[in-house]
Amino acid sequence: MTPAVIGEERAVLEAFSRDYTRELHNLLAADLARFPAFVFQQLYNRLQWHVTRGEAAEWMTAGAARRCAPGRPPWLHLRTRQRESEALIRTMVAPSEQVNTCAFSPDGRHVVSASGITINLWDVEMGACLATLERVVGVINACAFSPDGRRLVSANWNSTLNLWDVATGRCEATLEGHSGVVNACAFSPDGRRIVSGGTDMTLKLWDAETGACQATLAGHAGVLGDCAFSPDGRRLVSASGDKTLKLWDARTGVCEATLEGHGGAVNACAFSPDGRRLVSASSDRTLRLWDAQTGVCEATLEGHRNYVFACAFSPDGRRLVSAGADETLKLWDAETGRCEATLEGHGGPVYACAFSPDGWRIVSAGWDFTIKLWDAETATREATFEGDRGQVFACAFSPDGQRLVSGGTDSTLKLWNAETGRRETTLEGHSTYVLDCAFSPDGRRLISASTDGTIRLWDAETGRCEAAFMGHDRGANACAFSPDGRRLVTVGLFDGTLKLWHAEMGIYEATLEHGGPVNACAFSPDGRRIVSGSDDKTLKLWDVKKGKCRKTLEGHVRPVKACAFWPDGRRIVSVSDDAVKLWDAKTGRCERTIEGRGGWGRAVAFSPDRRMFVSRGHFHGMKLWDAETGREVAGIATPHALECVAVHAIRTWLAFGDRVGIVSVVDLHGLEWGGAEGAAFRPVEATKTHRQP
Repeated sequence: MTPAVIGEERAVLEAFSRDYTRELHNLLAADLARFPAFVFQQLYNRLQWHVTRGEAAEWMTAGAARRCAPGRPPWLHLRTRQRESEALIRTMVAPSEQVNTCAFSPDGRHVVSASGITINLWDVEMGACLATLERVVGVINACAFSPDGRRLVSANWNSTLNLWDVATGRCEATLEGHSGVVNACAFSPDGRRIVSGGTDMTLKLWDAETGACQATLAGHAGVLGDCAFSPDGRRLVSASGDKTLKLWDARTGVCEATLEGHGGAVNACAFSPDGRRLVSASSDRTLRLWDAQTGVCEATLEGHRNYVFACAFSPDGRRLVSAGADETLKLWDAETGRCEATLEGHGGPVYACAFSPDGWRIVSAGWDFTIKLWDAETATREATFEGDRGQVFACAFSPDGQRLVSGGTDSTLKLWNAETGRRETTLEGHSTYVLDCAFSPDGRRLISASTDGTIRLWDAETGRCEAAFMGHDRGANACAFSPDGRRLVTVGLFDGTLKLWHAEMGIYEATLEHGGPVNACAFSPDGRRIVSGSDDKTLKLWDVKKGKCRKTLEGHVRPVKACAFWPDGRRIVSVSDDAVKLWDAKTGRCERTIEGRGGWGRAVAFSPDRRMFVSRGHFHGMKLWDAETGREVAGIATPHALECVAVHAIRTWLAFGDRVGIVSVVDLHGLEWGGAEGAAFRPVEATKTHRQP
């Protein structure tokens, strides 16, 4: 075996090991008895971008093609590479709550995290949860190891702190004294003292052995978000909602300096390992570096697109890591202030971050119920991408399935080639979020609805805006063409109305008053009726010609998020967060209710024959359901939460838009709908970048 072949095989094994570790949390949570293709699906969707040549690539392609044969278990082929950093090592999933805090143990072998009322201790190498500590009343906001790693302190919503024995998991003491929520806590470097801060705007110093409160430090005019000891234990720093940091003498409790400069609440702070500098993170979207002796601001670090919640120095003091509401972590050069890398992979705001004691790894935690481990060295070798971001609220296939349109928080519409995933053009005109969009039945025109209060008609070929008209004062939530393309229906964001328009002229025809905020609407196949679904838990059937409500369909116990007519117009299917209902479109009688799944939300689309529907998963990913039985048919796990889904009118293709601006196309194998068989296997262009231009 030649050195070249050995090197190629080693690269394949390394790629498999990396991707298996990154995907393990999804594989462990899957019902493999019901979905036997899930392991192959998730690994193939990752490996197709990493193993692109040689015998292994050929074997993968052949295996994928075999799994597309009739009668094989269904699987979903994701044709778009997700926005996730290659520095990601593994993901650990908290039981049922957002994760508010995380930290490495002093020896770097363990990570502690807190979510809800539980503290979890994780093995860094295996990703396994070793222990769960649970005794607190109220949410845990922060926790920290003692310097010897034998104890933990946690800060709680119920105005207390708890001290824990790490080995036994026993709560040793409860520290009482704060008069509000405790947001932050830390041990002194010698482990003898604890500092805490919270909504009562004070810092408190505690004896770590006896639990006695030694001092209360007052001076801030806002909630305290963070606090820390200096490396020598002689000083304290605190961060507050009053937009300042304060430096304190840890022995006397005297405030030595107030550091001003941030334009928003200061959420986090930390000393450098040598104690000479400070870093702070703020809701003004910046970090600041300060001289800890003089209190002078040395640098302002800009790059986050939203609030910055956390920050930390590396053990050698040369780098910084920060985490924010823009769902990213950023690595910075602490000397130059340059952003070295942006780490993507969380599916929501990131609340906490820390370096491992050796500086090789980073841990982060956030809103998406996950704790993630990152390779700090790999991260600095990645190019920082600062392209399109923001949520994609709407997407739709063209009638021939060759194109996709999407809209979102950047106030534009984007047209994509559905086959290649390349962006064709960007349509500009709206001034705020685009919440819905659709092609006309002939594919020549587009309609879009925005929170700016306008409905816009576009030429789908040239991208020119043909008309813009106002109808909903507080913005438009949804829109659709009639089957013949002659009419439009639009839905108000909060006004509880639908409006009918002449599609060619943009002339207003009628207002249909539902009575509660409307989430969805659809024309019947003959265009004579409209069904609407509302937050008031009802559906209404409307006569388009007369503009009158013919029936009100009652039975949902949660807001109705999606609805559609059967292709023959005889039935209606509706979806709420907790149930799917099938209705007789003539009598309005509910024929069937499928309950108990939950989590379908607003992102729902129906197959052409209405016998299946696709929705976002309970948290991340996409799921396919049988509309007759409510049974889950197939699903795919993704790094980020989905905001919208779409179904091809002819082929078994799906599309979705997510929270970070990616529009993805998925081939569905092993199932058929509307006479279309499962999609033929189409290998992706593996050399193509996953960053959409």
